[in-house]
Amino acid sequence: MYFRLIRNEIVKSKVITFTTMIFVAAASMLVSLAAILIVNLTGALDMLMTKAEAPHFMQMHAGEIDRERLKSFAEQNDKVEEFQIVEFLGIDGSQIILGDNSLANSVQDNGLSIQNEKFDYLLDLNGNIINVLDGEIYVPVAYMRDNTTVVGDKAVISGKEFTVAGFLRDSTMNSSLSASKRFLVSENDFAEIKALGSIEYLIEFRLNDFSEIGKFESEYASAGLEANGPTVTYTLFKMMNAISDGMMIAVILLISALVVAIAFMSIRFTLLAKIEDDYREIGVMKAIGLRLSDIKKIYIAKYVSIAAAGSILGFILSLLFQGKLLENIRLYMGESENSSFALVLGIIGILLVFLAIMAYVNFVLMKFRKISAAQAIRYGTSQEKKAGARRFSLNRNRLVSTNIFLGMKDVLARKGLYTTMLLVLVISSFIIIVPQNLYNTISSKGFIQYMGIGDYDLRIQTNIADKTDEIVKMIESDSSVSKYTVLTTKTFKVKTNNGTEENIKIELGDHSAFPIEYAEGRAPIHDDEIALSSINGEEMGKKVGDVITLVSEEKEKELTVTGLYSDVTNGGKTAKAVFSDKSANIMWTIICVKLSDISLVDSKVSAYSDKFDFAKTSDIDEFVSQTLGSTISAVEMASYSAIAVALVITILVTLLFIKMLVAKDRYSIAVLKALGFTNSDIKVQYYSRSFFVLIVGIVLGTLLANTLGEVLTGMLIASFGASTFDFTVNPFQAYLLSPLMMAFMVLLATMFGTSSAGQIKISEHIKE
Repeated sequence: MYFRLIRNEIVKSKVITFTTMIFVAAASMLVSLAAILIVNLTGALDMLMTKAEAPHFMQMHAGEIDRERLKSFAEQNDKVEEFQIVEFLGIDGSQIILGDNSLANSVQDNGLSIQNEKFDYLLDLNGNIINVLDGEIYVPVAYMRDNTTVVGDKAVISGKEFTVAGFLRDSTMNSSLSASKRFLVSENDFAEIKALGSIEYLIEFRLNDFSEIGKFESEYASAGLEANGPTVTYTLFKMMNAISDGMMIAVILLISALVVAIAFMSIRFTLLAKIEDDYREIGVMKAIGLRLSDIKKIYIAKYVSIAAAGSILGFILSLLFQGKLLENIRLYMGESENSSFALVLGIIGILLVFLAIMAYVNFVLMKFRKISAAQAIRYGTSQEKKAGARRFSLNRNRLVSTNIFLGMKDVLARKGLYTTMLLVLVISSFIIIVPQNLYNTISSKGFIQYMGIGDYDLRIQTNIADKTDEIVKMIESDSSVSKYTVLTTKTFKVKTNNGTEENIKIELGDHSAFPIEYAEGRAPIHDDEIALSSINGEEMGKKVGDVITLVSEEKEKELTVTGLYSDVTNGGKTAKAVFSDKSANIMWTIICVKLSDISLVDSKVSAYSDKFDFAKTSDIDEFVSQTLGSTISAVEMASYSAIAVALVITILVTLLFIKMLVAKDRYSIAVLKALGFTNSDIKVQYYSRSFFVLIVGIVLGTLLANTLGEVLTGMLIASFGASTFDFTVNPFQAYLLSPLMMAFMVLLATMFGTSSAGQIKISEHIKE
């Protein structure tokens, strides 16, 4: 019996059944995809870090190194499991040619390494430790991703020819957020070319217990060991590897949660519409004594079928789309050992959606308790109490036509009925605008100010301190330079709360020339002030107003923390101050340059690169693009997907709502026709209702997107260093294009939804 009833119902209401199934499928697909992506990302990342045996602590160092002292420290420290010193041969990008492409414009510190003996292995794309032969070179996977080179290409490094034998995964330098990239060559080739580059050292440790990393860092700093470079830990390696795909997954999670909510609302629409259609029949069934549970079973049986079909379709769609979304994860990190578990978790997610839908259907069907058998048989439709628009009278209207007025009045009179559609449109606006704003924000030039970098045009970096004056002289004689500043980074020791000492890298110079955005407080302006990166502040337990004891020129100096800021450079652990110091060695110098004519950037990059081959000159836009490029691409893809999802939701929900409304208003429509209103008049009334709700929905959705949406995405962006930011909004997209697209979808859905209004006959629906 149930099978026959379900078949008849589906045949009778094909559009509504199909639309409901699509919503369930979309919700199931997104929940399944989010589960599959999360499990694959975490599994692939864990496998990469495990197979490569990534270091727990890495200290980069430029300059002289005392190997025996480091070895002695490692042997005497009971926290250390393994220790090694890795040589990184820095090569200027202009001296690296891969196939037909030069890396002259690369902002990365590219260099050569040999395969490590103990840990921190470089892996091929099958996850195996690479054994490289003489004459071969393995290239970072990032240069495969951007089509810089392919296997078999000729590579020329400082005049020496290699053959690109493959691509490598690097657990420490995979991410675009990492400032360095390692190429792998054989020991013989490395020895041959060693004199043509500058050697830096990666001092690496693996600990017996990673939970002791904080104490180990303090012990390393207290020992006064080599620290002329960034310090990075295992946790930061994992974060940098995961951030691009992690942000895309977070956006999908947000969208999936909202789509699930909308799926529930659409089911409510269809159920209420069906109840309106069957109002008299329900009254008859109650009158002849059928139990409420028996009546509910008829409807539940239909929705079990729809939800089951939608869930299965959603799972199939998630399997079809997962390949594209997993592409980046598989390329950079490899296959996850949990891939089979990911499918199981995806199925569990879909099952939870299915059970939640059925529980909600059962809840909505409780409305049967309120149906009076006598009234249902007499009127054939529910009798609403309209209130809320008494002061909105037709005889006072001078602004709009009668049909538009009646449509708006109906919305105000039945606010409760229209609230659900309003919520859907608010959520749809939110889904469109938030990912769009997130993409516009992280892709805008101004975003770098939230990441610890000022708003300038050229960035010239050198590790050779006595060459800085030479660069400055050329800048001062360059008429196209409107402003510049010199920032030098040195390593100092600071005393912690427990009395131990830690190394801290402080950038000294004028920080007001190209200011950054501060999460709290302001930049330092006096000699006794300091600003900390958010990571440093958190690790040191320091807030704005606290005092830090700095050991400078063998004297203790107290500095007041004036601000906290985000930073994506040097592992995110930096500080800024303005005091002078001649005791500590300069680690590196960055000269920030603002040009009077932005169109000269490319020519100036070339000119300064040619003149100062010992320094790295970068276009700051290119620097940001290469640093955040993969993250921006992932968010861009998610934002376009969100727009498509929101527009489909808008048209389907509006269609369902208008159909329900027409079914509910059969009596009112018949009365209007009896009074002389034409089918066109009635359609205009429904158009005005839809657009009135749409306008309110877009306004509320936009406000919500720029408040709650900014908070949610702020939490997301904080995961990779930016502890505070403001949305960068594209007014054309957010305030014109998006509303127009939604308006078109609403218009289209209303047009189809009101087609049945013209078929309502006066004689059949006007009853006493």
